[in-house]
Amino acid sequence: MSTLKILVVDDEPGIRSGVSRILRNFRVDYPFMDEAFDFEVLEAATGEIGIEIVESKQPDILLLDNKLPGIQGIEVLEYIKKRQLGIIVVMITSYASLEMAVKATSDGAYDFIPKPFTPQELKSSIENITKRVFLKKMTNKLQDTGKQIRFTFLSVLSHELKAPLNAIEGYLKMIKERQVGGKLEDYDMMIDRSLDRIKGMRHLILDLLDLTRVESGKAKRNLVETDLLQIARTAMDTMRPYAIQRDVKLILHGQSPILMNADVEEIEIIFNNLISNAIKYNKEGGTVDFSIVHEGSCIDIRVVDSGIGMSASEIDKIFDDFVRIKSEKTKHIAGSGLGLSIVKKLTDTYGGKIEVTSLPDQGSTFTVRLPIDKPCL
Repeated sequence: MSTLKILVVDDEPGIRSGVSRILRNFRVDYPFMDEAFDFEVLEAATGEIGIEIVESKQPDILLLDNKLPGIQGIEVLEYIKKRQLGIIVVMITSYASLEMAVKATSDGAYDFIPKPFTPQELKSSIENITKRVFLKKMTNKLQDTGKQIRFTFLSVLSHELKAPLNAIEGYLKMIKERQVGGKLEDYDMMIDRSLDRIKGMRHLILDLLDLTRVESGKAKRNLVETDLLQIARTAMDTMRPYAIQRDVKLILHGQSPILMNADVEEIEIIFNNLISNAIKYNKEGGTVDFSIVHEGSCIDIRVVDSGIGMSASEIDKIFDDFVRIKSEKTKHIAGSGLGLSIVKKLTDTYGGKIEVTSLPDQGSTFTVRLPIDKPCL
């Protein structure tokens, strides 16, 4: 049994005692976890006391009210963010201050719980947070414990496929029972949402397969003389229906043949992910320029999009496993957060490197440099 420390910072004694009472005998346990989690609840009536407990007790989770005597909750959140303490912060707030909770979420809070909340609402939120804590601990172990932990980690994500399956099953039952009417168009929303869920699951499964293949390695890599431009044409044709759907124009530059010893499947994975991302994060009526150039001892593969772009801090994160940039512009864009991580791992396999330049609202340029017979300069 592992114990997570939860610090409740709220000036209302009833809220603090209520959280303690609800979580006193509460346990979180899933089949993929090697042990269950219970909780130790710490309490603070002010932000100042909360910061003292944060430094002395190092809680895992912080339930934080914004309206406090003395320093406000948002200042406590900024302190934790500045100190990079790794605490998962959840704002607990009244409906009247919902806008503040949303802002706090964008500033680094993981989520918010509106109050008054029911025991079940609190437990549901803590379950999700515990799952996140577990995933984070597993991620930290990956560097030390190797492929077996990686397999366990992937099994956790497979477990996450249950949520969209449950949603689809619910919609299908509603359609079967004609719960909202007798006309087909009455169910358009349910059908569209189900299709979106299926698309998300398919992308996750394919990304997981690619990641597993990269991490574990094939029995034998099939390195042969390969025309990269021909593979690029195939990748562009594969992604063209998606580009048409998003109203994005695909343009390929380069003169055949551009040859190097490579595994065709690995190059396809690199190209498909780069093009898919460039389309996904583009703007309506935008463009994706894909070019391949032989430069000395290297081959430069460059994908330029006219999309929403990224900040420097966002660029620092995008090649990590399961990382997706969350913002107002991306909240409706589905993805697994694995595509660019896979591209980076495969590029490293070839002794290459990947570079990114980007500005918010001005698009992004991804450049992959692959050596032909000696390291790239």
